[in-house]
Amino acid sequence: MIKSFNSLFVTMFGLGKIKYMPGTFGSLATIIILYYLFHTLNISPNIILFGLIIIFIYSFYAISSHIENSKNKDPGEIIIDEFLGQSIPIYLYEISHGTTKDAGEAIVYYALFFILFRYFDIMKPFPVSFFDKNFKNSFGVIMDDICAGFYVVLTLVCFITLKSYIL
Repeated sequence: MIKSFNSLFVTMFGLGKIKYMPGTFGSLATIIILYYLFHTLNISPNIILFGLIIIFIYSFYAISSHIENSKNKDPGEIIIDEFLGQSIPIYLYEISHGTTKDAGEAIVYYALFFILFRYFDIMKPFPVSFFDKNFKNSFGVIMDDICAGFYVVLTLVCFITLKSYIL
């Protein structure tokens, strides 16, 4: 029972079983879910953060359970790591400056976050590649996407800083 739940959890309820580009679909689903939580249901960022922390912590156990008897320690169907990594720039954007975000502006930023996250997740610059290559366990599966999420944030902070100096 728990093994079945863990498989559903790490595949985002079967979405990771899509044959082509499951990580991309996981990232896209994350954008839709978080947009809905922030902009339609208007759920408190504190509640969303609590949920993300619970998902982060439980993911280590669920991924370990899912891959324990598998030779492939980072199978493509595991996409909960994409959910976590993609959540980082979105959450930080939503809590930034303590202002309510316009829904149209949010869509533009979410699209940018999606493109940048997929780029960093696929290209795997250091330290994303370090975690991907050196940790063949749940830690490596999760941390490479967490690093990719922080790369998105770092890229945007550098761009905004550079833009402020130029203008």
